[in-house]
Amino acid sequence: MDYDTKQTAAWVTGPILLSLVLFGTLPLWIETVGLYQYLGVEVLIWVIFALGFNLLLGYTGLPSFGHGAFLGIGAYAFGLAQFEVWANLWFCLAAAIAVTALFGAVTALFLSHRRGIYFALMSIAFGQIYFFIASKWTDVTHGEDGLLNIERLPVDLGVAAFSIRDNDALYYLCFAVYAVLVVVLWRLTNSPYGRILRAIKQNQTRVAFIGYPVTLYKWSVFTLSCAIAGLAGGLFAMAQEGAYINVMSLQWSGIIVLMVLIGGGFVSFWGPVLGVVLYFVARDVLGAYTETWLLWFGLMFVVLVMFKPQGIAGIWQDLARRVAARRAGTSAAVSRAEG
Repeated sequence: MDYDTKQTAAWVTGPILLSLVLFGTLPLWIETVGLYQYLGVEVLIWVIFALGFNLLLGYTGLPSFGHGAFLGIGAYAFGLAQFEVWANLWFCLAAAIAVTALFGAVTALFLSHRRGIYFALMSIAFGQIYFFIASKWTDVTHGEDGLLNIERLPVDLGVAAFSIRDNDALYYLCFAVYAVLVVVLWRLTNSPYGRILRAIKQNQTRVAFIGYPVTLYKWSVFTLSCAIAGLAGGLFAMAQEGAYINVMSLQWSGIIVLMVLIGGGFVSFWGPVLGVVLYFVARDVLGAYTETWLLWFGLMFVVLVMFKPQGIAGIWQDLARRVAARRAGTSAAVSRAEG
């Protein structure tokens, strides 16, 4: 396993600080490079979704190809909680997380005993079941019309409340969620729990043989990943000011897999972040020149899979090793010369 060679139990590391600086200042410079503010909101929401998804795919080796359904469930749960129960930001986000985690927990009861292609096919089946329910249960979801007029609820801190109706304010709410989540997930993946997940990916039979309840670990990580998808779904509902069934489709479930693999989720914690940023920048930059931008993005994916399946993060790690080896060789040569 080649996950971030310097594993650490620290809560905050250099790469985390760098990501916080880049994302924290993004609204100040994104328009300077020819992009727009709402793109930052999209990127952060999908980064949150991708980091949660990578717990399954990159760390545990569980290929869930129906995960977009849980993003949609979170969006619908947020909207329904707002309309039917209590229009409070924290309550609605909690509802999105809890409802999606519940759906994920039930789904994981059927998936956690499976592995490989059987796990993947079962995940597709459940994703399509949820998509079909959302499209046909029109009394609740409004079908293809979507759940409209979801408000960007104010951030109520008790002593003060802040509006997030404009994109900049919503961005910083998403950034705050990202900042907390990235620290928690970094610590989690470098804890004993995270090491067991990586061991399951390597050889789950051996992990079971030494006494760990593999099925329980797979159930728990699937549920956790779905809960994070629900959180992203709640933020997505506010960003879009509605909940729509298209994000629950097999297409979007495939796109999140594409993002994580291109970024290098199999070898790096930061792979999903790189993949999401590349996807949305490619969409907007290449999309300005051609309507077939997704074709070129797909060709990029094919080339990476053929020649560098570790993705962008793998390329970066190889370059870092070569630089380190060259420096070490230079230092050794200098030492011999001085000797």
